[in-house]
Amino acid sequence: MEVKKLGLSWQFLIVLVLILQILSALDFDPYRVLGVSRTASQADIKKAYKKLAREWHPDKNKDPGAEDKFIQISKAYEILSNEEKRSNYDHYGDAGESQGHQKQQQREYRFRHFHENFYFDESFFHFPFNSERRDSIDEKYLLHFSHYVNEVVPDSFKKPYLIKITSDWCFSCIHIEPVWKEAVQELEGLGVGIGVVHAGYERRLAHHLGAHSTPSILGIINGKVSFFHNAVVRENLRQFVESLLPGNLVEKVTNKNYVRFLSGWQQENKPHVLLFDQMPAVPLLYKLTAFAHKDYLSFGYVHVGLRGVEEMTRQFNVNVYAPTILIFKEHVNKPADAIQARGMKKQVIDDFIAQNKYLLAARLTNQKLFHELCPVKRSHRQRKYCVILLTAEATNFNKPFEAFLAFALANTQDTVRFVHVYSNRQQEFANTLLPGGDTFRGKSAVSILERRNTAGRVVYKTLGEPWTGSESDKFILLGYLDQLRKDPALLSSEAVLPDLTDELAPMFLLRWLYSASDYISDCWGSIFHNDWREMMPLLSLVFSALFILFGTVIVQAFSDSNDERESTLPEKEEAHEKAGKTEPSFTKESSSKVPKKGFVEVTELTDITYTSNLVRLRPGHMNVVLILSNSTKTSLLQKFALEVYTFTGSSCLHFSFLSLDKHREWLEYLLEFAQDAAPIPNQYDKHFMERDYTGYVLALNGHKKYFCLFKPPKPVEEEEALGSCADLDSSLRLGDPRGKPSCGLGAKPLKGKLSRLSLWMERLLEGSLQRFYIPSWPELD
Repeated sequence: MEVKKLGLSWQFLIVLVLILQILSALDFDPYRVLGVSRTASQADIKKAYKKLAREWHPDKNKDPGAEDKFIQISKAYEILSNEEKRSNYDHYGDAGESQGHQKQQQREYRFRHFHENFYFDESFFHFPFNSERRDSIDEKYLLHFSHYVNEVVPDSFKKPYLIKITSDWCFSCIHIEPVWKEAVQELEGLGVGIGVVHAGYERRLAHHLGAHSTPSILGIINGKVSFFHNAVVRENLRQFVESLLPGNLVEKVTNKNYVRFLSGWQQENKPHVLLFDQMPAVPLLYKLTAFAHKDYLSFGYVHVGLRGVEEMTRQFNVNVYAPTILIFKEHVNKPADAIQARGMKKQVIDDFIAQNKYLLAARLTNQKLFHELCPVKRSHRQRKYCVILLTAEATNFNKPFEAFLAFALANTQDTVRFVHVYSNRQQEFANTLLPGGDTFRGKSAVSILERRNTAGRVVYKTLGEPWTGSESDKFILLGYLDQLRKDPALLSSEAVLPDLTDELAPMFLLRWLYSASDYISDCWGSIFHNDWREMMPLLSLVFSALFILFGTVIVQAFSDSNDERESTLPEKEEAHEKAGKTEPSFTKESSSKVPKKGFVEVTELTDITYTSNLVRLRPGHMNVVLILSNSTKTSLLQKFALEVYTFTGSSCLHFSFLSLDKHREWLEYLLEFAQDAAPIPNQYDKHFMERDYTGYVLALNGHKKYFCLFKPPKPVEEEEALGSCADLDSSLRLGDPRGKPSCGLGAKPLKGKLSRLSLWMERLLEGSLQRFYIPSWPELD
């Protein structure tokens, strides 16, 4: 009896779920969401989607329901933009399956299967409940493209990010949720950034990250993306995050090398941190802390279980039964600060390190450090003074520096910061603060300064006598500091300091070697882990190298035969070729034949030539594309050929033209990336369909996926003509495919649009033009 009641209750639950699904499907109408009719064309649907997406994008619309509205708009467009899904929705009211009757048969089969075998199939419920449960877990970690570009990427230089790519209708996404939730709770507490990307609503971001399937898990560190390829287990995720971190963050310290490690403060200009713990391996929390503060401190780890460490623990009075962190500054025999706790928390460690971020008398090695140690005065109550020791570089402590360091240790104040500068490395900076004459030549000096603005303006006072570190010198400096509290006008001199040179910047050769090693390691990892999509850059590089190698041999062989053939040409043909060099010309046949000297080859960019001339363009090559219409084709092509003729000697430049009458949508999609990375205008302006793009020139780099844009200046004749046509412009219909009326503009104003193209081409070859990056090249319909 109880079994029968239980079966009836399950049947009632199944019927209830089916009813809820039907009601939810009836409530969502993609045509109503986009505001189009059922007979709307794909162009109308795309136009309506763009307009609504701009209006309801969460980054532009601050309405509380904007995000939900934007999700509905994206889902509606996903259904209606796919002819198969649209047909299924029109016939069966749902676009989830390839055919509606198959979906109905599957539901009937599941019901019978459940009733006969009392078996619960999780996929029966589809995803309304599961998606809500996922959203409640991942809601605070959802990423948008603008958030990723503006916040996650810059923040990845301080902490690694673990990002999950998910979507609806994904069974595997549900299976990994418990493991993902546990890993997030653990890793987020250690300082790892967490992100979730919904591929259905953030396709642009998912494509930018290179995620082509769901679920996918990837890590981001220093702006670099790495994919997780192992089984989704909590320990594997932890090891993946640990593998993202550089291997030289924390140095293993023992009795043999601790003196050398702590003595490195003078060369590195950083405090040194030691963690004493009983774990054989360095804890992940400590590695993450070292990565976050790698620019300011050096980190070492001491395993107290090793033999011979007793001498170090006894010298620094360390309790080996609890984790202990010691910070050493200029004195290697005595720690400047210490903290000890059985359960080290991230916030406690961060606060402790923030209080000991700099040395007692740090050396100014670059302009960034100068800004941090000597900030600009913001108000009279927030005055910050810098006491600077200008001294010569020494391998060991010299007496002036030792006395200056002792004075800094005895006079720690919130308003005063003690720093020093090597005058032989920063000569221009030191000469600005020192008075003229031979008084301070080869000697140390002390200056007190206050910064007034970020441009380098300071007020200062330099002690009248060289700094020797004597008691009288200390007494004079102490008197100045006491007097400065009462009378800020003591700093009577004024100057503009030059920027400090970066003393610790690596050499160009080292930077090149680091970049090369990173690239080689990426390629090596791609060989074993990445799929064919991620292997394409490596394969492209290999085949390009082979093509260049064999192509050079073939071209050389043909060039030898051509030289012999050209030597037999009549003198009349040679004179004809020389005459052709003086005046460039453009013919229709030049787009299909091998270009001769004196000609500019300009091909039309169509769906046939699109792949070879742009998408698969060789690395280092660019395609310069002229935008024109049928009415302006002849005049603009002639002017374009004259302007770019002097640049045809470069083999890496290709020249094409694009018909605005055929491919306006492709051009407008591309020009959207010439704005900000994420902001979207609220709505189209009233002249959206009238915009005249004739005369625009785009330099497209197909391999690196960016372009440079040339906008033609308006000639005086055109502006006057446009002014006289203001009345006609108001009566122009938005649907006019020809755009703005000509109003009597002749060929001369059209040619004037390209008057500055040659200057723009020079900047293009110099690499000084602004670049606009895109995630992928759109299809040329």
